[in-house]
Amino acid sequence: MKEAMFYKTDGEGLIICELCPHRCRISEGGGGKCGVREVVNGKLYASNYGKVSSMAIDPIEKKPIHRWHSGSKTLSFGTFGCNMTCQFCQNFVLSQQKPDYTYMSPEEVVKEAERLGLESIAYTYNEPSVYYEMVYETAKLAKERGLFNVMVTNGFLNEKPLKKLLPLIDAINVDVKTYNNSIYKNVCGGALEPVLNTLQFIVASCVHLEITCLLVPGLFDDLGEVEKLFKRIRGDVGNIPVHLSRYFPRYQYGEPPTDIGRMLEIQYLALKHFSYVKLGNVY
Repeated sequence: MKEAMFYKTDGEGLIICELCPHRCRISEGGGGKCGVREVVNGKLYASNYGKVSSMAIDPIEKKPIHRWHSGSKTLSFGTFGCNMTCQFCQNFVLSQQKPDYTYMSPEEVVKEAERLGLESIAYTYNEPSVYYEMVYETAKLAKERGLFNVMVTNGFLNEKPLKKLLPLIDAINVDVKTYNNSIYKNVCGGALEPVLNTLQFIVASCVHLEITCLLVPGLFDDLGEVEKLFKRIRGDVGNIPVHLSRYFPRYQYGEPPTDIGRMLEIQYLALKHFSYVKLGNVY
């Protein structure tokens, strides 16, 4: 395990993790909500450090990043764990479970990207903020070797770790779950405002930003609520690329796949605010 960044003691024997807005207070032998940050002998450790559960060569458009280095390929990898618990998670095997893995150091990941002749590394599949130490060390080394870094995230991250990481990142896709904070809290185990703040920090740092909205029936397919989100994001961060992704039944949510007609309606609304709006997982 790797000692975690961004934590402190509370003076009463508990460790406070300061990585994400949960700010988990963890006792000896316990873990945080993400399931991968644990207290051992009075220190906080990242138990998923270097444990690569998935790795693949992907088109950058698959992340999805469509308006940055189009046509290039990236070395994608992830570990396991997540600081949200979305009931409809499309990749719950990695986010909510502990799959098989292969140990790789940051040096080995960068060397693999170089061996394959790829220009970037993407931190993806499960939530990269919960393998922050691995992302930070790999991205730093990749940047030194002339590679680009791409992050696919839920955006639920505190300001301090985000600002430390952003100088190493070249492009980000943020998955915005909904404009309803009650759903963010009760269905996803997160909160809306920290995610919207993350979008503003990314743009202010001149990092290329795109967003994805998974259009989940009954949770995020109301036309009025969707348009409110689009207006808010356009006002906060400007004219960015938007991806509207089709939901399929997964994990703890069994509603039928998103209706294509409703997706087209939402795309029409989005095009009132953004120049580039792409439907995903439709075919």
